Amino acid sequence: MIRTREAIVLAGGLGTRLQEVLSGIPKCMAPVNGKPFLIYVLDYLLRQNINKVILSVGYLKDHIINYFGDNYKLLKIVYAIENEPLGTGGAIKLSFGFCKQDEAFVLNGDTCFFPAMKAMENLHFSETADITIAVKQMNDTARYGLVLTDQSGRIKDFREKEPSTGAGLINGGIYLINRKLVDVFPNQKFSLENDIFKTSCSEFKMQSFQSDGFFLDIGIPEDYVKAQTIIPLHGKR
Repeated sequence: MIRTREAIVLAGGLGTRLQEVLSGIPKCMAPVNGKPFLIYVLDYLLRQNINKVILSVGYLKDHIINYFGDNYKLLKIVYAIENEPLGTGGAIKLSFGFCKQDEAFVLNGDTCFFPAMKAMENLHFSETADITIAVKQMNDTARYGLVLTDQSGRIKDFREKEPSTGAGLINGGIYLINRKLVDVFPNQKFSLENDIFKTSCSEFKMQSFQSDGFFLDIGIPEDYVKAQTIIPLHGKR
C-alpha cells in the first residue's frame, strides 16, 4: 500500500494558448472524448491508491467546484482557492496547508503522464529526497527543457528550452515533495520551476524517477486535438 495517500493537483492555470479552442472553461476541464480532462487525472490517482486530493483552483474555479463537489468516486476532494494567481510554487504552498501528511504528490492538471507512484515513493524514501521528480526520456526536448542527472539519478541542473537541445530527460510535472521543502518556500507568488528548481539543485536533494509511460501536455491546440483519441487509450492504465 502506498504511504503517501494525498495528492495536490494544480488546476488554476489560465490556459492562454487554448483559448482559441476553449470557451469560458478552465484548461483542466477541457473536454477529451466527451468528459473533462481532469477526470483522467483523478482516475489515475484512484488507481494509485490515493484517497484525498487537494485541487488548487483559481481561474474559473466554479466550473471545477460545481462539477466535482467534495468527492469523485472514492476520492475526497478539498479545494485550495487562489484569490489571485500564486504561480506554481505559491499554489503548492497554499495547498500543503490542507495536507495532513509530511509528503504529498503534486501533479499538473493539464498533463497526461501516469508513472507508478508506489515505485516513485519507494525511491523517494530510500534516497531521503526533499523532492522526487518524475522524468521521461524524449527524442526532442526543445519544447520542455532538459533535466540533467548524475549516475545515481540525483538532479544536478535544469536547462532552458532550446531549439537545438535534442534528446534527453524532461520534467514530467509530477512530484513527491517533503513538507520541509515547502516550509522554506516564500509567502508570495513564485514559480516552482524557475525560482526553486533552477536555483536550488545544490541546496536541496532532488531525485529523478524515470518513467517510460505515455506523456502528453494538452496545453497547445495541436496536442489537445491529438488528446481526443490518444488519452482515452492511455488514461485507463
